Amino acid sequence: MASVHESLYFNPMMTNGVVHVNVFGIKDWVTPYKISVLALLYEMTASKITLPERRRLNQLILPLQQGPDLTLGQFLQTVEECCPQTAYAVKLRLHEMADGELKDMEYFFSTLPTPFTAFDSEAYKTSVVGLFMRHMLLAYNKLSFSQVYKLYKSLQHYYHSHYAKPTDGQEGLPALVADDSDMDLTSAEDTVGDRTGKEEMDTPLHVSELRNDNALSRGPLSQKQAEYFLARQAYLLKNDENKALKPAALQEELNNMLKFNPDFAEAHYLNYLNSMRVQDIFLSAHSLLHYFDRLILSGNEGKSNGDEGYGRSLRYAALNLASLHCRFGHYHQADLALQEAIRIAQESNDHVCLQHCLSWLYTLQQMKGSDSTVLTEDSVKMAAHFCLPYLASLGIQSLVQQGATLGKTAHKLMDALKDTDILHWKHSLSELIEISLAQTTSIWRMYGKSTMALQQAQLLLNMSSLEPVNFGVQQNNTEAFTVALCHLAELHAEQGLYFAVSEILQHLKEQFPPHSQHAKLWMLCDLKIQFERHMNEGKYHLAEPLVTAISALNKTEGLFRKAQVLKALNRSTEAYSILKRLQVHCEKTKCTEMVIRGMLATAGLHWESSGFSTALPLLLQALASARQHHLQSLASETILHLAFTQLMLGVPEKALNVLHEAIEPVLAHGAVMEKGRALLLTARCQMAVAGFRPNRKGQADWCLLSPCRFSSGSFGC
Repeated sequence: MASVHESLYFNPMMTNGVVHVNVFGIKDWVTPYKISVLALLYEMTASKITLPERRRLNQLILPLQQGPDLTLGQFLQTVEECCPQTAYAVKLRLHEMADGELKDMEYFFSTLPTPFTAFDSEAYKTSVVGLFMRHMLLAYNKLSFSQVYKLYKSLQHYYHSHYAKPTDGQEGLPALVADDSDMDLTSAEDTVGDRTGKEEMDTPLHVSELRNDNALSRGPLSQKQAEYFLARQAYLLKNDENKALKPAALQEELNNMLKFNPDFAEAHYLNYLNSMRVQDIFLSAHSLLHYFDRLILSGNEGKSNGDEGYGRSLRYAALNLASLHCRFGHYHQADLALQEAIRIAQESNDHVCLQHCLSWLYTLQQMKGSDSTVLTEDSVKMAAHFCLPYLASLGIQSLVQQGATLGKTAHKLMDALKDTDILHWKHSLSELIEISLAQTTSIWRMYGKSTMALQQAQLLLNMSSLEPVNFGVQQNNTEAFTVALCHLAELHAEQGLYFAVSEILQHLKEQFPPHSQHAKLWMLCDLKIQFERHMNEGKYHLAEPLVTAISALNKTEGLFRKAQVLKALNRSTEAYSILKRLQVHCEKTKCTEMVIRGMLATAGLHWESSGFSTALPLLLQALASARQHHLQSLASETILHLAFTQLMLGVPEKALNVLHEAIEPVLAHGAVMEKGRALLLTARCQMAVAGFRPNRKGQADWCLLSPCRFSSGSFGC
């Protein structure tokens, strides 16, 4: 799972998916929206509310306080969904102030509970409500008379624009607030620098994605609003991309944010993450470079670390750039960026960065198809030496993956994964726990142990996450869960449970939309299941168009499926040519499973021309390779092919003896079609042994029932 490493280097400034920002260096304003929130908090402390309604309102407080400003309609609708009675009381309170006089707004502020004395209410000084009320009271008391008057006029406009012109309210309000350039929290004695920053950016955002994803922002965010917006979107992109803003809507918001402050480094980084969602290489690289340029220019790193902060930004910039090129398959550019990061890290003696570089180095070697075992082992040793459990565990998991492809026995791989699991639970590395379970599922599936694979997949899907769940995020949207669900879908398809398969795939489509990062996994799984179903039902005209779609996602799988269709359509010469090309490619990339499947498919082509004796060497070679790599499922399929070949050569006794070796694993872990073929072949062998000769004129009829013809995904032809 090389892609697992990508999550390591997203941002050295991120902790648990939250971007720590100090956006514009500007202060909050006393806005009509904040007065509406204050009215809501007042009604919550003054009126009697049922416990469920109070619980829902309490959950709403922080998003309302920290999020972008809402229009009055959006605000009232949000509150009404939680408690209609409180929403009506807030509406009456705002009506009294907006339709009354200035003294009514003055009276409202004077009647607010004092946070220092309200010991038994939500407005106590150390509570969230109390802190907000203290902030608002201090800000209001510092306003001059002219500022109070302008605040009152803007409150009237905020209220009446909702009822007079609901469609224009979103456009008229920001213009009015932008004109109130002196309505700042600070008094008239502010410094010239503060006034300059205030004049440049004085308009808070009154249109928000909190209620409407299609709404567009009209002005700059305040510091807290920008922090909340970036923290929310960064967390959602990391943990539940489906709940984040759509790529176009998020891009619009970030463009608006950067329009008012082009040097806002974290906005560039979020822009980079957003571009990665849609695989935009140009904008991704552009935003990533801008992020580190702004980070260095702003001096955020250097303030705490001196000159070291500058170098740290440079080497992590090169490391992020290397990971970006790795994701898009630009291996030469990735290697150059990685060498640059290593050079800078060595000059600074940054051992942590060097270990990250080493992890990416062996990952890059794996992507190129080279042997990276030595590099991986060195990485694990050094990561353990420097107490970096995350990198050490990733290295061990990479070694396990390489060991599985090289034919290591299952018990050795499982022992290694068991040791890493102890490390994961010790350090609460939930992401790596999920990866370990998904990897175990894949290994058992590769070895042909479908029952064990099913058990591991269910264990992962029913595991409670160790990560804190914020913003209503479900912790089942990672690559590990996608892999587990795809395995479940394929296992159900092998048993003919297509209704269950459709439900699993529907969940995958909802959880991972087509533009999301891991959507390709379920897309390929869905296409393969459809293809195998059409091939099993003999609907080759429906299976043929799926080959192009499969090839777009995986060229190797696409070539293999194309050979299957051509063979089914009796175009043996074209199928043989493709299989030869596929076998050469897979031998270079060391894809043993596909090599064995290609051999079985080629043997099936020899059957078509009655070349049963010619197929024997291929089948024996495939059986030796399957046993060497402990691929029980492919070994059982190969034995079925051998038994059928021996039956056609007139030695049913030997065929029956060979079948006894494969029948038990097939019945225990095989698909429904495999079980049917194995039992039918056993019956034919027993009939031949009892004196019934196979009808050589009906060889084509038997081939229709052979594993080669009706492959179900785990078969090789």
